[in-house]
Amino acid sequence: MATVSEPTVADKRATVAPAIRARDLTKHYGTTVGIEALDLDVPHGVVFGFLGPNGAGKTTTIRLLLGLLRPTRGGAQIAGYDVWSDRRAVHALVGYLPGDFAAYPDVTGRQYLEYLGRLRGGVERVRVDELAERLDLDLGRRIGDLSSGNRQKVGLVQAFMHDPQVLVLDEPTSGLDPLMQRTFLQLAREARGAGRTVFLSSHVLSEVEQIADTVGIVRDGRLVVVEQVAALKARAVRRLDLTFVGEPPLAAIGAQRGIRDVRCEGHRVHAVVEGSLEGLMRVAGAAGLDDVVTHEADLEQIFLDYYTAEARA
Repeated sequence: MATVSEPTVADKRATVAPAIRARDLTKHYGTTVGIEALDLDVPHGVVFGFLGPNGAGKTTTIRLLLGLLRPTRGGAQIAGYDVWSDRRAVHALVGYLPGDFAAYPDVTGRQYLEYLGRLRGGVERVRVDELAERLDLDLGRRIGDLSSGNRQKVGLVQAFMHDPQVLVLDEPTSGLDPLMQRTFLQLAREARGAGRTVFLSSHVLSEVEQIADTVGIVRDGRLVVVEQVAALKARAVRRLDLTFVGEPPLAAIGAQRGIRDVRCEGHRVHAVVEGSLEGLMRVAGAAGLDDVVTHEADLEQIFLDYYTAEARA
């Protein structure tokens, strides 16, 4: 009876609780702040992009979330399990690729992955072979003889091979060529489609934009925003070129909500807009708008906006 009820309780616990939860998660290195007062909930079945420059606190956060560092205060859970007191349960649920992935150089890729598979209680060889084939990885070669990109592929296979409930990936496409980057993105989509959670730390903002449902931006050890990518873009600064048949209504455009900058060159108006375009387009349409070109903000521009002096103020 116990062998039936225990997995059921664990499954229920993992389903009800968020995939990742942090409360007041804080790590200080002496007087240096690694991460400060992090509150975060990441649900099941999403790709969460964790963004920030080097030194912002991304890797510290990941190590805290996996119980690899003891927090100064606060705590975290993976699927309802405390990452410190229930580390064995947490590590069984997680596939982890560190940003500084390293493996034993004197064994082959297959020997290394079989060893890790045994530590996990067994991993199907067919799954390992499938991942290796998709990533164009030769498992028969010594890891020490592989290029940095191929060593990164070994790291990706070991993270994905047991189909974990939560994937925590720190700079997963480092060293990969564009074709393999696309393959990784497809693997992440498939994991999400199967109801798994992908926590993705990356500085390659274009790939985060392609795959992430939600992003968190960390700056100077603090989480400054958590938002769906679509919502961030909707609120982002956009640049528009408006061409009018006659004299542009410059004053009316400048009076619209969200206009941050406006200038005129003949019949053309260049405007910088934050948020909705509804008011601007209504005024422009009534004044004889002939053409409009919108320069949509991408995730990189949004990210950089959070690091300007204006954003800090």
